[in-house]
Amino acid sequence: MGNRTGQCAFLVGTGAVLWGCAGGPAPIGPGPDPHSYSRPDQVSVRHLDLDLDVDFDARRLVGSATLHLERTDLEAPLRLDARRLDILSVTLEPGGRHADFRLGPEREWIGSPLVVELDPDTDSVRIDYATGPAAAALQWIEPGQTSGTRPFLLTQSQAILARSWIPLQDTPSVRMTYDATIRVPPGLLALMSAENPTEAAADGTHRFTMPQPVPSYLLALAVGDLEFRRLSDRTGVYALPSVIDRAAWEFADTPRMMDAAEELYGPYRWGRFDVLVLPPSFPYGGMENPRLTFVTPTLLAGDRSLVSTIAHELAHSWSGNLVTSADWNDFWLNEGFTVYFELRIMESLYGRDYSEMLASLGRQDLATEFEELRDRPQDTRLRVDLAGRNPEDGMTMVAYEKGYLLLRLLEETFGRTRWDAFLRDYFDRFAFEPMTSERFLDHLGRQMLAGPEGERLARGLRLDRWVHEPGLPDNAPTPASDAFDRVDGQLAAWRAGRSAGDLDTAGWTTQQWLHFVRNLPADARAEDLRALDQAFGFTATGNAEILQAWLLEAIRTGYEPATPALERFLTDVGRLKFLRPLYVELQRTPAGAGFAREIYRKARGRYHTLATDSLDPLFESAAAEP
Repeated sequence: MGNRTGQCAFLVGTGAVLWGCAGGPAPIGPGPDPHSYSRPDQVSVRHLDLDLDVDFDARRLVGSATLHLERTDLEAPLRLDARRLDILSVTLEPGGRHADFRLGPEREWIGSPLVVELDPDTDSVRIDYATGPAAAALQWIEPGQTSGTRPFLLTQSQAILARSWIPLQDTPSVRMTYDATIRVPPGLLALMSAENPTEAAADGTHRFTMPQPVPSYLLALAVGDLEFRRLSDRTGVYALPSVIDRAAWEFADTPRMMDAAEELYGPYRWGRFDVLVLPPSFPYGGMENPRLTFVTPTLLAGDRSLVSTIAHELAHSWSGNLVTSADWNDFWLNEGFTVYFELRIMESLYGRDYSEMLASLGRQDLATEFEELRDRPQDTRLRVDLAGRNPEDGMTMVAYEKGYLLLRLLEETFGRTRWDAFLRDYFDRFAFEPMTSERFLDHLGRQMLAGPEGERLARGLRLDRWVHEPGLPDNAPTPASDAFDRVDGQLAAWRAGRSAGDLDTAGWTTQQWLHFVRNLPADARAEDLRALDQAFGFTATGNAEILQAWLLEAIRTGYEPATPALERFLTDVGRLKFLRPLYVELQRTPAGAGFAREIYRKARGRYHTLATDSLDPLFESAAAEP
């Protein structure tokens, strides 16, 4: 075998022997994307053929990834991202020659560069590999954690975890189509962010096609004992048998959401929009994997009151999945746009009062986030600098809610008719392309801020301050909700001495109850919570949003009757949005910190890597304190 880069030898991987080359060029650093070693300007992956066996006993995936290439620089190697993968062999096509490759040293967050030397006529590369025993994207769930009798596997590739289960160019600036063959134990159903079956294959072999090009963070796989319910010709729900009927009822408005979204910003371009309800350990409220949105079962409130998350993930089919931030520094271009679109869908279905409640709660979330980021003011900018850091650090409410407020300001400045026309053109014009803050602002300026009148508007908007400076500009819109005004009136009456049972709460929505609990007075005592609990049954509520807000108050006031519910919640639920505030609040007192450590030791193994990566430092810092 020829070698252009140095001496070749057998190297030790994470459990397998692999062939690589020592010596040669200096270690590879990140490319244009600070979180990727890839150089798509030289060689770009345009299609992926994936062939994997799912081994639940060994907790690993074994198989191959064949990457079909577009080459701009015929002298350049293929540079890929990998994180603790066992690379078994690399083969070049045409010709079938074993390739020279280097798997470089691992760096925190971004893993290792996998550099493959190419022949002049190479148009595809096959990589035979296996995932490591603790691949960060993969969560292997035991039957006892699923309310079923079979194991479960789910992936979470966002932000840069796709590289822990597939060697690829793990940057949102690269899009590819893909086909996949996935073999699983008979009786289990495999699903991907692709064209999906509705029943398990008799022999356990499932085949998938994704004809629209997607970035790597939208690659997704789930395997479990799942059933399907049809909602419309284009929508449906997958879930465990014990959950499927509740899920189908809860998300029955999904077809109406699709109609509203298309009326606003044009045709849905992904074929189907199905929803997969995952086990409770899923770390997010939802993940917008195209064709198959992943969601947490904490949305199953029993009254359809938390379905705005479905609208949010649907909106991503335009903002994020269709027009995508080029790297994670511009995450707001995905999420700020999506919150704006989500609330427009909710307004269309349920009215302006409803969407304004959601917007007001979002503004409360943003204020809380600003307080938590008071020592990191640079992270309250929309475009953040995450070079050398985990991109998860930038996935805060700033991207979501400050981004939303900027788009709302633009709507209020230009008028809804003109703004909607701009957005519809934006999604059409830049479909399947990466986007940066600079490119967006330039396009906005050319389309909406030209001429003397546009220059006047631009001075008032102060867009550069919104995007590149910390904090919230003083021209930010303020959502207003008459429904919350009624809640505030009852809160004032309760503080003035009216008993909880005499408050006028008839017809309150989940959002009103959430506003009520969030705005209990800072000097509330345990006996106050006892009276509220007796009147309204907060500790026993099945609504996860209200329960989590209530448990925060219970921790703050020392309301002990809520402790068993708190322990169950922290043990059963893996949604990071809920977990982190509860653990942070517990650690404010020595007794609470001890309780938190005890629960975390029991529950940690049930959480996804994304959750433990965020939570582990809380306990390390607490242990380090005198």
